[in-house]
Amino acid sequence: MTYMVNNRIHVTPGYEETFEARFRARAGEIDQQPGFVAMRVLRPQGNQAPYIVETEWESQDAFRAWVGSDDFKRAHANPMPKEAFGEGGGIEQFEVVEGTVAVGSR
Repeated sequence: MTYMVNNRIHVTPGYEETFEARFRARAGEIDQQPGFVAMRVLRPQGNQAPYIVETEWESQDAFRAWVGSDDFKRAHANPMPKEAFGEGGGIEQFEVVEGTVAVGSR
């Protein structure tokens, strides 16, 4: 079954462009990881809503292997300053029970 990981990140106003730019310019190590399926960075549309970085994996083991890899360490080196982020958020992990994809999109 597919495994989903969501990271909810409260970005301090004024840091949104920098946060988004870092994902656009990312090194791309995650794309090469065994078991990686997809990643989406979701911009909030409401007040106080966090950004969501959503990754999809073939399994929990594939996600755990990524987190333990040197590529993960490189991807998370040189973080943004602490003041760029608000309180709250965090990691959520899910096993997909059921899902659907629009006809013709795969």
